[in-house]
Amino acid sequence: MYGWIWRHLPGNTWLKALISLVLVLGLVYLLFQYVFPWAEPLLPFNDVTVDEGMSAVRETGGAAL
Repeated sequence: MYGWIWRHLPGNTWLKALISLVLVLGLVYLLFQYVFPWAEPLLPFNDVTVDEGMSAVRETGGAAL
């Protein structure tokens, strides 16, 4: 896939590298501005569970088995 993109970009190697950099930066911008904010409510980042067994380890100072 990357070879196909590289072959279809216009110009010499330096121009292709510059265009590739601009394309990657544009993709990162689109991801951070539109895709990630849209997907954030769908991801379980705030679903935190605390294991009951770990509290016993802290109280006794021992290791959990």
